[in-house]
Amino acid sequence: MKLPNRHSLLWKLTLVLAVLCLLVVTLQVDLSKRLYEASAHLPAPTRQILNDYARQAETAWRERGAAGVDEFLQDVREREHVWAVVVDESHNSLSSRPLRSRERRKLDFVRDVSWSVGRPGGRPTFVMPFSDDQSRLVMELPLRLDPRKDHDLWNILLQHGLPASLALLFGALLYRVLIAPMVILRRQANALSAGDLAARVGPPVTRRRDELGELGRAFDHMAERLESTVVLQRRLLQDLSHELRTPLSRLRVAGEREPDSVAMRQRLDREVQGMERLIGNTLELVWLDTERPLMPLEAVEMERLWEVLREDACFESGWPSERLLCQLPQDCCVLGNLNGLAQALENILRNAIRHSPEDGVVRLRGSLDGDYWHLRIEDQGPGVDPDKLEQIFQPFTRLNAARPGGDGFGLGLSIARSIVQLQGGELWAENAAPGLRLHLRLKVYKL
Repeated sequence: MKLPNRHSLLWKLTLVLAVLCLLVVTLQVDLSKRLYEASAHLPAPTRQILNDYARQAETAWRERGAAGVDEFLQDVREREHVWAVVVDESHNSLSSRPLRSRERRKLDFVRDVSWSVGRPGGRPTFVMPFSDDQSRLVMELPLRLDPRKDHDLWNILLQHGLPASLALLFGALLYRVLIAPMVILRRQANALSAGDLAARVGPPVTRRRDELGELGRAFDHMAERLESTVVLQRRLLQDLSHELRTPLSRLRVAGEREPDSVAMRQRLDREVQGMERLIGNTLELVWLDTERPLMPLEAVEMERLWEVLREDACFESGWPSERLLCQLPQDCCVLGNLNGLAQALENILRNAIRHSPEDGVVRLRGSLDGDYWHLRIEDQGPGVDPDKLEQIFQPFTRLNAARPGGDGFGLGLSIARSIVQLQGGELWAENAAPGLRLHLRLKVYKL
């Protein structure tokens, strides 16, 4: 099974999930540790409160004896709801009530206010000595003063709130990474289906290097192809209707004015053949643009193909073969479709002959350019304005109908370019001195 490339969404999602899990575990451990350390000892204000209680107990003992201690302990128990006693250095109670055995054992587990409060969930007992270091106040830590009283809440936040918050954060990140481009795609797809042929997802999606970027580029390519196809079909329909009106008008005029039935029949045959050729070429151009047929590629020897085309062209035009020169290297062999290349070169050759002077020459030259053969077909016609060199490949383009052979429909070069592009090649034009030079780039056939 082939793994996706390094820009795949799989790795992005895996990285996001890994970071999320790592953050949850790391933050929980780190924050739990910090929380435990922060609540392991009594803060200074709490120690001061406990020491103040010890001062009050000492004052009560010195001023009123056991009765004062009893009153103090009663007040502390009612106020803080904790166990508390005042004892001497021998653990004898200084109040009127002696200590029970359980209370005496508890005195063995007291701690100084500077010590750790112990494990969470317990009620630690602290000892606060009097100023003479002989007597002391021993009391449980009041719940309100316990630094661990909010541990349960913090644990809930760490165990539930933190993962939920991080999940929401990463959810928003995933929305930006994944859902936002899908929203753009959906919006543009709806616009395209509603007839907006200019709808594109644009750089925010197409610049991505993952699957969504590929989808965005495919969508834009599809939209461009659809727009160009619709525009081409509309233009072809408009131009075809215009081109068909001319022979029909001539037939109508001939039918009204031509008394000779033989001449009328010849006129009818000529006009019908022209209309058939026009419709056939138009349908072929539409088929090449919309269907984009897969043409099987094979080795094509260009010199031999030119000889066949030259023979047919000489028969049609009456040119001698010496005026259709082939100056290709003997090893010029391209990778292409024989029938398709024959049709493209035939259209180019007819166009060159049509616009050449009476004694003109058409040449086929070529050179090897890396993995491509760079072919050049040159005529000696009047050429084309530099700003209209690309326009001659548009359907029904006839820049000068007064030139020799002006009875064409302007479809030959459009069909030729479509055929060459379907074979992975290129076709463009430039002016020569004199005439027009058409360039073809076709892949080299490699054994």
